[in-house]
Amino acid sequence: MIDTKRKEIEITTTSPKGQVVIPKSIRERLNIKPGTRFAVYGKGDTIIFKKIEMPTVEDFERLVEFGTEFAKKRGIRKEDVLEGD
Repeated sequence: MIDTKRKEIEITTTSPKGQVVIPKSIRERLNIKPGTRFAVYGKGDTIIFKKIEMPTVEDFERLVEFGTEFAKKRGIRKEDVLEGD
């Protein structure tokens, strides 16, 4: 079943400071809270807002664990990586 509410176009305006209000229905659907960050791109008469999800500490810890295991499997040592410093 298709949710027809997701296909509705919302109308908003800019404030004198250039601020744009994202309609409540869209904020709720996309889980946009105060302080949510966006990448913004504009061309011609189109503006695109892309929500930016910041990585968590756990994301970085998984990345370090992956890198450590990757290096270990390939015989890469700390000295090999820091050689140019």
